[in-house]
Amino acid sequence: MLEHMFAELGPWNWIVLGLVLMILEVAAPGIFFLWFGIAALIVGSVVILLGDTFPFGWQVQVILFLVLSLIAVFIGRKLIGATDAESDEPLLNRRGAQLIGQIVTLEEATVNGRGRARIGDSLWRVTGPDLPAGTRVKITGIDQGTLQIKAV
Repeated sequence: MLEHMFAELGPWNWIVLGLVLMILEVAAPGIFFLWFGIAALIVGSVVILLGDTFPFGWQVQVILFLVLSLIAVFIGRKLIGATDAESDEPLLNRRGAQLIGQIVTLEEATVNGRGRARIGDSLWRVTGPDLPAGTRVKITGIDQGTLQIKAV
């Protein structure tokens, strides 16, 4: 049954498949279906243009689709990767890393190396030397959401 279905693959089936894949790309964007859609459209176009000169069996069409899909994905990744620019704010979504170097006041004393510091309207866990509440400390690093501090 599958062999019969593949044997009747025509150029318009590839065109329709390519258009369906591109519509899927619009419905579920992620730059994934686009490359396969382009490959299917190319296979359909090649079979329409050269089908009389070179009879393409379904095996050749499927292999051509697979090869063109790989080439399209490779070229697409190179094109998309080339547009990745360095961010002007590399720490934008890394709030803890943004705090390194700031001087803050301990809200709670550090006991056994653990305490809390108020930064803005938030309390952050801190680790460092045992210090009383109200001490000014400098943030030296962050480890799994806990700020590392030293006395100023």
